[in-house]
Amino acid sequence: MGDPTGREAVAAVWRIESARIVGALARYTGDFALAEDLAQEALAEALVTWPRDGVPRRPAGWLLTVGRRRAIDAFRRRSARDERYAALAQDLGEGGVLSGSAPADPVREAEDVLWDPDRIDDDVLALMFTSCHPVLSREASVALTLRVVGGLTSDEIARAFLVPTATVQARITRAKKTLGAARVPFEVPPPEERTGRLGPVLSVIYLIFTEGSTASSGDDLIRFDLAGEAQRLARVLARLVPDEPEVHGLLALLELTAARFPARTGRDGEPVLLEHQDRRRWDRAAIRRGRAALARAERAGRGLGAYGLQAAIAECHAVAPSVEATNWDRIVLIYEALGRLAPSPVVDLNRAVAVSMAQGPAAALPIVEDLAAAEALPVSHLLPSVRGELLTRLGRADEARTQFELAVRLCGNERERAVLERKLDDLG
Repeated sequence: MGDPTGREAVAAVWRIESARIVGALARYTGDFALAEDLAQEALAEALVTWPRDGVPRRPAGWLLTVGRRRAIDAFRRRSARDERYAALAQDLGEGGVLSGSAPADPVREAEDVLWDPDRIDDDVLALMFTSCHPVLSREASVALTLRVVGGLTSDEIARAFLVPTATVQARITRAKKTLGAARVPFEVPPPEERTGRLGPVLSVIYLIFTEGSTASSGDDLIRFDLAGEAQRLARVLARLVPDEPEVHGLLALLELTAARFPARTGRDGEPVLLEHQDRRRWDRAAIRRGRAALARAERAGRGLGAYGLQAAIAECHAVAPSVEATNWDRIVLIYEALGRLAPSPVVDLNRAVAVSMAQGPAAALPIVEDLAAAEALPVSHLLPSVRGELLTRLGRADEARTQFELAVRLCGNERERAVLERKLDDLG
């Protein structure tokens, strides 16, 4: 009788070890796309074998061995005279594995060759840089990162972003073909190139977290699994490149933002606005981690980057006992700095909210009106919702109603839409 916990063990081991397995196979084969396929084949074999035969003593080594054998089979099929195949055969030192017979200790064999402790971190870091390479679209990078670094299945990624599984699979397939066509090497960029290439990696992790922290559509305000995966990726990256301050800035931002998750929704999942949140429910351990990461970014002495500045804003909220006691003047200054460093309509809109809290709605409304005149954020509900809030505070109810109606039409998340509809009801 099969082991009912076998499939659970496969899922658990895969989530923890998948990046290291794919990275080791990519280093072994020199082919990123092939390595990901080999790892998936090993995963499929484990899903059949482990429930039937039991979980192996060293499960990660088992998966690595299967992937390695599949690689040898693939090279053999290409050509018996292929240079890479010949080199692999020579390295093995025996024909037994090539002909299909099992080695004396397959787990140790794989780990001796591939599981070099000094290379594991470089492998995972190379995975991140490869899956977030600039030749890929943002959507492709997100899907590939969640697949090869996060260990999520295509179904899990599809559920997270509310797209068909076939769409995710197509993105991953196109991404691997693009990397192959562009001859992108599987490697950690040299130090002189690393800072420039780090931006897409950080951006992809931030995008994953943003979608998790405030879902763009669906019935749930927060997708905890997606946000948690982004936090895990940020922690891994901070360990791999400890001297990059903006990595710690991003980690700080994610920790400080996630610290408010427990208070952001009520019992039935409805959103709780900042001014109504019970701050005693905020995750104090996450706040400590976030402030420590921010302090580490600041100690680099190069000035905070865009993520670090956003983390500094999140810290202002985290340490304030109430909305009224928040240092809004400091937040306005930080938003002004952020707008110069990384200008965007969203930054300007958030600055307007901070200005309204520090100086009143009349001072903030011109900022929002300028954004509306420039047709910024045309498909987002954020601009009309902020505009409606400011007009409400200024006593201009009819104009506010028009803005909230527009925000309701544009909002894709059921929970946020309900909040906007209540604001409409409050206007009478």
